[in-house]
Amino acid sequence: MRNSLIGFAGAVAMLLTPFFAQAETTIRVTLQLPESHSLGQNWNRFKEIVERESNGELQLQLFPSAQLYKDNQVPEAVGSGAIEAGSAFLGRFAGSVPAVDVVALPFFFKDEAALRLSISTGSPMRQLLDTAILEETGARVLWWQAFGRNVYLSKDTPLRLPDDVRGKKVRTYGKVQGWTAEALGGAPTLLSGSKQFLAYQQGVVDIGMTGASAVESRKLYEVMNSMTLTFDSVIEFVAVINNDFFEGLSQEEQQLILDAASTVEEELRDEIYAQEARAVEALKTKMNVIELTAEERDQWRKATSAVIDRFMAEVGSTGEAVVKAGLEEEGQ
Repeated sequence: MRNSLIGFAGAVAMLLTPFFAQAETTIRVTLQLPESHSLGQNWNRFKEIVERESNGELQLQLFPSAQLYKDNQVPEAVGSGAIEAGSAFLGRFAGSVPAVDVVALPFFFKDEAALRLSISTGSPMRQLLDTAILEETGARVLWWQAFGRNVYLSKDTPLRLPDDVRGKKVRTYGKVQGWTAEALGGAPTLLSGSKQFLAYQQGVVDIGMTGASAVESRKLYEVMNSMTLTFDSVIEFVAVINNDFFEGLSQEEQQLILDAASTVEEELRDEIYAQEARAVEALKTKMNVIELTAEERDQWRKATSAVIDRFMAEVGSTGEAVVKAGLEEEGQ
């Protein structure tokens, strides 16, 4: 009888073991880029901190390279709870929150220090945007993921002054970038990043907009011979988590996640701008790199200043609020 009871207890233990083994909480994360990319590495760093600080009670499972969702599907997938978390280009939220395109406004941030101040966690502009994303989509922003700053590419004519863009076809990657091209007298053509090389090679467009690191990684220097460092706008991704899922966690787990998010946000931004500087130096040996003088940069700023007014007019009160918050943060 005793042996039977022992056998029964052992069987029950075996049946219950998987249940207890699954007691930890798994956070599935959809990524657009491979884990080797800086954004993927950023999530792995977050995973390392969260799993360590929670003693393994919180586990992250990453699905890189758009295995589960494409970039434009991420806001809905995370907001609806189809997946717990993910990263997406900030502009993908513009359909629900048009004001997020404030980061695409040309020369809105006067320098890198002003940019860091305006979009830091807890800043007035950041609070307005993060709150709007949460209310409109159900996705809570954990941190912003820096991707780099915008530059211009050309093949035959180096771009030094705004008039150099007039009458040219310009590759853009968003609505506000299109407005900027129009303000400069160019004709915007919306093209995904992966289509740039062929578009430049075949002359589909005359001028390109992209990030300096993309020029190096996509070897765009093979089809465009000049790069102008306007650094006029920024390219940002956001790491988001389903809000219902987040609020279902304990307060200790929530704070742990927020602390980890704050850490990895700053680490990534520091690394991205360091990478950008390295990319620019490397590209100087492969193409003509144009660094604008203060006077030239001011001409670009004046030529595109109407884009800010257009943004506020089309986006409405929220657009006006984020522009005001950004300008106040910079002391303008």
